[in-house]
Amino acid sequence: MKKELNQFITTIRNMTNLQGTEAVTLDKLLVIPEFETELRKYRIDSDEQLVTLILENERSMFEVIFKDYNFDGNEDAIDILFTVSKEMSAKFRNLSPSVTHDYKYKHPKIYQKHLDKRIMFINEKIQVNMRKGISQGMYRDDLSIELVARRYISRLLDIHDIETFPPEQFSFNTLFDQMFENFVMSIGTQKGIDYYNEKKQSTSF
Repeated sequence: MKKELNQFITTIRNMTNLQGTEAVTLDKLLVIPEFETELRKYRIDSDEQLVTLILENERSMFEVIFKDYNFDGNEDAIDILFTVSKEMSAKFRNLSPSVTHDYKYKHPKIYQKHLDKRIMFINEKIQVNMRKGISQGMYRDDLSIELVARRYISRLLDIHDIETFPPEQFSFNTLFDQMFENFVMSIGTQKGIDYYNEKKQSTSF
């Protein structure tokens, strides 16, 4: 049931990406027979519930990238961070920041809860990566892991802000690449920076 519900919500989220949040509301979906059947099947009876499910779906698309690549596994810290960041960049459309931006103003409490959960998840993953990188001699050992994680999250949120970086003026891939490189350069040892530069030269990022 959960898998089927997730597939249904993915369909709705994709519609929202294409048509905008105003075009995809509970009332408008209920007039489409196939959607009405599914909405009643899953007992989705309010816009608030629908938005909550859409944001949960979006968050799962983000989190699955880390899980698919075994982010917490034994790969080199820079290597796995590089791989996951590249995948995040490739799947940016699936993360639909413009949709969540709309919900930020239309459903602020739901959006804030979504954002808090995303921040908690990223914070945990970056701290795992930092400890791994320090133990491997790739990252400096004189840094506060907590502060570095918060700085990474702050930069990530900044480049997802479509008011600061309108998508028609700024390429997300370029923003993300620059953010990632600056992040590695600021925390890496010489060994880590050399490894990153070598990786960058041999991989299309």
